[in-house]
Amino acid sequence: MSDRYDTAARREAVLAAWRSSPTRFREDANAEEDLVLGGYADRLIVELAQNASDAAVRAGIAGELRLTLVDRVLSAANTGAALDAEGVDGLTSLRASGKRDEQSSTGRFGIGFAATLAVSDEPEIRSTTGGIRFSLADTDKAVRELGGAAAAELDRRDGRAPVLRLAWPAPGAPMDGYATEVRLPLRDDAALAAVRAALDSVPASLLLALPTLSTVDVNGRVLRRTEVDEQTVALADGEKTRHWRYVTTAGDLPVELLADRPVEERIRQAWRVTAAVPLTEAGEPAALDAAQVLYAPTPTDERISLPVRLIGTFPTSPDRRRVPDSAAVTRFLAEQAAEAVADLIAGCSEHPAVLRLLPGPDLPLSTVDSLVRAAVDAQLRTAVWLPDTHGQWLPPSRALVVDDPLVEIAADVLDGILPAGWWTSATAPALRALGVRRLGLAEVVEAFAGADGEPSWWHDFYDAIDIALRHDPSTEIGEVAAIRVPLVDGRTVTGAREVLLPVDDLPAEAVAALGLRIAHPDAAHPLLARLGAREASPASVLADDRVRAEVEQSYELDDPAPVAEAVLALVAATGIGPGELPWLADLALPDAEGDWRPAGELLLPGAPLAWLIGADVPFGTADRQLVEDYGADVLAAVGTLATFAVVDQPDLDLSDVDDWRWTGRPTGPTRSLTPWTVSRSN
Repeated sequence: MSDRYDTAARREAVLAAWRSSPTRFREDANAEEDLVLGGYADRLIVELAQNASDAAVRAGIAGELRLTLVDRVLSAANTGAALDAEGVDGLTSLRASGKRDEQSSTGRFGIGFAATLAVSDEPEIRSTTGGIRFSLADTDKAVRELGGAAAAELDRRDGRAPVLRLAWPAPGAPMDGYATEVRLPLRDDAALAAVRAALDSVPASLLLALPTLSTVDVNGRVLRRTEVDEQTVALADGEKTRHWRYVTTAGDLPVELLADRPVEERIRQAWRVTAAVPLTEAGEPAALDAAQVLYAPTPTDERISLPVRLIGTFPTSPDRRRVPDSAAVTRFLAEQAAEAVADLIAGCSEHPAVLRLLPGPDLPLSTVDSLVRAAVDAQLRTAVWLPDTHGQWLPPSRALVVDDPLVEIAADVLDGILPAGWWTSATAPALRALGVRRLGLAEVVEAFAGADGEPSWWHDFYDAIDIALRHDPSTEIGEVAAIRVPLVDGRTVTGAREVLLPVDDLPAEAVAALGLRIAHPDAAHPLLARLGAREASPASVLADDRVRAEVEQSYELDDPAPVAEAVLALVAATGIGPGELPWLADLALPDAEGDWRPAGELLLPGAPLAWLIGADVPFGTADRQLVEDYGADVLAAVGTLATFAVVDQPDLDLSDVDDWRWTGRPTGPTRSLTPWTVSRSN
C-alpha cells in the first residue's frame, strides 16, 4: 500500500518519543482525553463542517459538505482543497495547525479532529491526494510493543491510548465529486444514537457561521445558502427557506491588541464580525430567544442576551468554548460586534418589530455579553435609526411617543413622533433607557395649546383622545381638562366647562353674536360633554340670562344686526308664540325707514292696526325684508304687532270706567301684548 505521507516515519518518531519519555506518552494521552471528554464531546458535526469550510477557503470556492450515515458509518465528504502534508502534520500533532497562516480559516489549533473520537475508535480520511487512518486497536498494539513504562501507563488508562498521534496509510478514494471524505465507523449503539440526534439537529443557520459553505447535505436533507443581496441571505432547509438579514464588518487587528495572546494567534490579524437575525414572511425581523451563545465563529459556551446571532473571530480557549474576558482583543471585537448589531437594528428599523432586538432589562449573561450590550446601548443612543411618521430618521433623543390613537394627528403638530406600534409594554423599558420620551395625555393636550386647525380636525383630535382614555382606564379624564375648544365665532378657548355644544339644529353661527361659548358644530364631540360642556338647544340658549341681557342692551349697540339675527334665528328654531318670552320685545329691529326700534314698537307691514296709528305715535313699521327673511310669526313672537292683543284680566273692575284715561305704554309683562294700556285715575 502506498504511504504517500510517510506515516511510518511519523509513527516511529512519536513512538521514539514515548519510548524515551513515558511522561510524554502520559501527557499526550491526557491532552487527547481532555478534548474528547470535555471540549469536543458534542462538537462533532460542527468540527466536520468547519473542516469543510476551511477546505473551501483554501481552494477559493463555495464549499459543499455531504453527511451520510450508512451501515453504522458516518461519512463527511467535502469539496475544496485536498489533504496535504501540512494537514497530516496538524492531525497527528497537538496544537500545531497547518492553517495558522490562513487568515480566513476557522480552525486554529489543529485539534478539532479530536471530536471524532467521541463516537469512533477508527477515524479515516480519504482524499484525492491520498489517505490516512487512525486506530485505537493499532495504537494499543504499538504501545504494548514498546513495553516498559508506556505499556504500564496504558494499562492504568484502561487501554485509552492517544489515538490521533499515530497514523497509518489508508486505501480508497473519497466519494465521487468530493475532494476529501472523513469516515467514522461508530463505536457502539450510544455513539449511533448520538450521531443520529446530531444529524437531525443540524440547523440551516450553521451556514451563517461558515459562509464559505454553500450547501450541506445531511442524509438527504439539503441545507443551502443563497445570497439575496448585500445584507440578506436565504437559508434553505429542504423545502423550507428563511431569509436572514445580516451585517458583516471586517478588518485587521492592531498589533498591540495581540500582545497578550499566544504566538500563533498573533500571526492571524484579520478579524470579522457578523450580526444576523431571521426575517418573517412579511420581511420583519424575528428576534431569537434572548439566551443565545456567541459564535467564534462556531458555537461557544459564552451566553449572550441579545436576541440575534452574533458571530466573530473572538479569541477562545483551545477548545473554542470560552472567550478570555480580560484580553484586549476581546474588548475591541466587542465594540465591533456592537457596531454590527447597531447597524443591523438600523437596517431593520422600518418595522417596529426591530425593537425586539434591543437589549432587554435582564442582567448580562457573561462578560462578553456585558461588553457588547453596553456598546450597543451607547451606539444606539446617538445613531440616527428611528423613523418618524413623516419618513424622516432621528436619534432616540429626538424621538417622541404618544398613544397609538394619537399618532396620526399628533404628527400634524409635533416633530419626531414614532409610528403606531413602537411603544408597547415589552419595548417601553428599552426605548426609555435609550432616551425616547413618551408624552402623556396631559402633555399632548399642552402641546396642542397653540395648534391651529379646522374644527373638524379638532373633532378628530378629541376622538383620538377619547379612544386613548378608553384604552387606558387608569388615566384620569382630568388630565385633558385643559383641552382647547374652537368656537363658532372663530375663537379658541381653554377647557370645555363653559362651552355649549350645539344640538337640535341650533343656528350656531348666528348665535355666535350673543357672546356665548358655542362650540363649532364640526368640533362638537361627546368628550367635551364629559369635560363639562353643556348641550345647547335653541330653547336652552333663549333661556340663558346672558341672552336676555344681550336683547335688553341691543338697542344701545352700534350695530344691533348680529344680535337681532341671532335671536330671530333662535326664535324661528324654537317655534315659540307671541308673549311666551315678553322680554323679547326689547330686541332692536330695523324699521322701514332704516332706523332701529325695539320689536315692541314695530308693526308688521300692512297690519290692520296700522290705520289707527297717527303720525305722532312712537310706532314704526318693521322692515319688509325682515318679514320676508324670518316670517310674520317669528316677528310676532318677539313682540311686533299686527293688531291689538287681547288682555286676559278676569278681575278687572269696570264700574268706574268713566274715570279711566290713557296713560301711555305698558310696562312689565303686558308690554308685548298691547301697545297701550289704561290706568285708573284717582
